[in-house]
Amino acid sequence: MKRRTRNLLLNWRIILLTLFLVGSVATLAFKPLTFGIDISGGVALVAQTEHPVDSDTMQLVVSSLQKRLNTLGLRDITVEAQGDQIVLIKVANVSTAEEANQIKSVIESQGVFYMEFSGTVFGTGEDVEYVGIYQIKPDNSWAVPFRISKGAAEKFAELAYGKKGWPVDMFLDPPVNSLMVVPDSVYRLMNSTDFNAEAPNAPTLMERIGQAFNVTVVAYANQSADEIAKLAEGKDKIVLVDVPQDLQTRLEGMNLTVRYVPRAPGESDHALIVRVLGLYGPYSLGEGLTVGEPQQDVQITGAAPDRLTAEQEASTIYTVLKSGSLPVKLNVVGMEFISPRLGENFRTQALYAGLAALIAVLLIVYFHYRNWRIAIPVASTSLFEVVIILGFASLINWNLDLPSIAGIIAAIGTGVDQQIVITDELLSGERSTRITRRASVLRRMGRAFFVIFASAATTIAAMSFLLVYFVGTLKGFAFTTILGVLIGILITRPAYAEIAKYLLGED
Repeated sequence: MKRRTRNLLLNWRIILLTLFLVGSVATLAFKPLTFGIDISGGVALVAQTEHPVDSDTMQLVVSSLQKRLNTLGLRDITVEAQGDQIVLIKVANVSTAEEANQIKSVIESQGVFYMEFSGTVFGTGEDVEYVGIYQIKPDNSWAVPFRISKGAAEKFAELAYGKKGWPVDMFLDPPVNSLMVVPDSVYRLMNSTDFNAEAPNAPTLMERIGQAFNVTVVAYANQSADEIAKLAEGKDKIVLVDVPQDLQTRLEGMNLTVRYVPRAPGESDHALIVRVLGLYGPYSLGEGLTVGEPQQDVQITGAAPDRLTAEQEASTIYTVLKSGSLPVKLNVVGMEFISPRLGENFRTQALYAGLAALIAVLLIVYFHYRNWRIAIPVASTSLFEVVIILGFASLINWNLDLPSIAGIIAAIGTGVDQQIVITDELLSGERSTRITRRASVLRRMGRAFFVIFASAATTIAAMSFLLVYFVGTLKGFAFTTILGVLIGILITRPAYAEIAKYLLGED
C-alpha cells in the first residue's frame, strides 16, 4: 500500500498538477484578479461614425481610440467595432459624470498628431498625406514609409540641417499649454539625455516639449494646492502624474482644469512619461535627411529582437500616423453607467453559484456511484481546474466578466463529463490476473482519452470560431472555455485518471 501511494505521489501527472496548482495559488495571492466592467462597475459608451466606413478604417478608429483613452490612465478599456458605423467603448472603474464626460470628449475629438524636432513643431496630422504599408525585413528591422506635405518637408529640412542622430519626436494628443507635476525621479529622467537618441548635446525632452507645446514640468515636493495653482497661471490645465490624488480635488475646487494620471502597476518612469505625453519615439535622424534638401517621402525605421515585436512596433507607428489624419468623426450616441454595487452583487452571486455547482457535482456523482472515493476526487479536480484557470487569468491580466465566468463553468461541466467517462471505463473492466488487468486498464484508458480528446477538439474548434469571428462578450466566453478545456486535457484529466486508478485499485 505504501509503495502504491509513493508511486502515485511521484507520478509525473500528479506532480504536474501540483506544480500548476501551487503556482496558481501563489499568483492569485500576489496578483489579484481584475474584473470587467459588468463586475467592477464603470461606463459603457456607444459611438457612431458620421458615415459608414470600410473595415480598415474602422480598425484604425478602434486602435486610435484605444491609444488616446490609455493616456488618461484608465486601466480596463475595451474598444470594439460593431458593423461599419458603431463603436462600443467600455471603461471600468468610472463612477462620476465628470469622468464619463472627459472620456466622451476624447472620443468625439479628432485628436491631434504632431511631429516635432528640436523644440519646433514642423508638422501635424494634416501634413501626413499618405502612409504606406509597413515592411518587416528578415533581420527583424522594420520601416514605415509616409509622405508629408511640401511645407512640412521644407520646414523640417531647415531645422534638421547638419544634425545627424538628433531625436525626432511624434506626439498624439500631448498636454499642450499645461503644467505637469511629476515625481522627482520622472522630472530627472525628462531632464536627462535618455530621450536624446544619438545626440547627447541635443535639447532634453523637457526642453523640447516646453518650447514646442508650452508644457512646464515641475517636480512634486509637497507643494500646496495654492502653490501649484500659482505655477499654473496662464496654463489651460494641470496634469498631475503619480502624485497624491487629493491634490486633484483641491485644485478642482479652485475651478481649475485638472487631469490626474496614476502610475499603472509595475510601470517604469520611462513608460509613464511616454504614456502621459502620447510620445512615439524619439527616432534618430538619418544622415540622408540632414543635407538641407526637402524630402516629402520619408520613413521611420527601427529594429526588434524578434519578428513579433517588430510587427507590433511597426503596426503601432502605422496606426499613429494614420490616426493623426483620421477622415471620420465620432459622435457619442449613448451612455450607460454600471454600478459597482451591482457588480459586487454579480461577483457574490457568481461565487455562490460556483460553490452550489461544486456541491451539486459532488452529490450527483455520489448518488450515481454510491462511492465517496469517486465523488470527492471528481469534485476536487473541478475545483483544481477553477483555481488553475483563475491563476492563468491573473497572470495574463485577463479581465474577468460574466461571459468569462460562464465560460469557466462550461469548461468545468465538460470536465466532469470527461471524468465520468474515465471512471466508467475503469469500473467496466474485468478482474483476472494482474497482467491481464493492467493491459485491460491501458486499453480502457485509451478508449476514454480518445473520447475526451475528440470532445475537446470539437469544443475548441467551435470556441475558436467565436474567438476569431465574433466581437464583444462572446470573446471572453470563448477564451475561458478554450483555456479550461486545454487545462483539463493537458493537466487535470490525466492526473484524475491516475488518482482514480489508485483509489479503485486498478494500477
